[in-house]
Amino acid sequence: MTDPAVVQVRAVGPILQVTLDRPHKRNAVDPAMTSGLEAAFTRLESDPALRVCVLAATGDYFCAGSDLVLGAGPHTAEGGQYGMIRRSRSKPLVAAVDGPALGGGFEMVLAADLVVASRTAWFTLPEGARGRLPAAGGLLRAPARLPRNVAVEMMLTGTRLEAVRAHELGLVNRLAEPGEVLRAAYELALATTASAPESVAQILRGLERTEEPAEKLGWAVTSDAMAVLLGSAGRTEGTAAFVERRTPAWAIGAEERSAILDATDDPHTPAER
Repeated sequence: MTDPAVVQVRAVGPILQVTLDRPHKRNAVDPAMTSGLEAAFTRLESDPALRVCVLAATGDYFCAGSDLVLGAGPHTAEGGQYGMIRRSRSKPLVAAVDGPALGGGFEMVLAADLVVASRTAWFTLPEGARGRLPAAGGLLRAPARLPRNVAVEMMLTGTRLEAVRAHELGLVNRLAEPGEVLRAAYELALATTASAPESVAQILRGLERTEEPAEKLGWAVTSDAMAVLLGSAGRTEGTAAFVERRTPAWAIGAEERSAILDATDDPHTPAER
């Protein structure tokens, strides 16, 4: 059952606006949100009056990914993770990102067909710092949507990708000023209605079929990797460190990091043989 305090859904003409509304938790996905997203995207596909979806969020964050305490709930039959990550759609999805999108939140963006972002928004894949990996499509979709080296750096270091840079790299279709993202997303959503619904559906289905072999392999690899990490000490420590708001035990401390970097300035440091 959809909790209106977690997922808000409204139809505005041919646009279905789906809004993540858990701002006190940075819109982290819990079981109720997954259920709400599943219901919303089912409505999108089943209602012929609806032709496009805009996914937005309330508060300062677009989405911080899965709730590491409550979990995101089980994968749904139609949408997989979060009720939408692996859903087959015949109608376009526009992500309206007016704040940071972390982990699974960025993977929601990667699942969209079109992206509008605030100039101050940013994206990260920080799962490695928590003993995990980007399991909601990031492992396969980030290198497909971005230059490989950029995606690898994001996954291995948790570095931020600023929206302006993401626009330069082609991930973000349109940039907007903070507070103006939703309107810009609506404009782009309405632009898609210039094409016939049947044409839009076949374009999306065609893209899905073209990408299917790589996606199938990518999901299998993701599943295998997650199985290895599931009971690992790294995952346990990473989750504990996140909940306790501390640095994981494996992380290199600031003093040691500084010493390592300082060593590069010492011309007398002997090389290892």
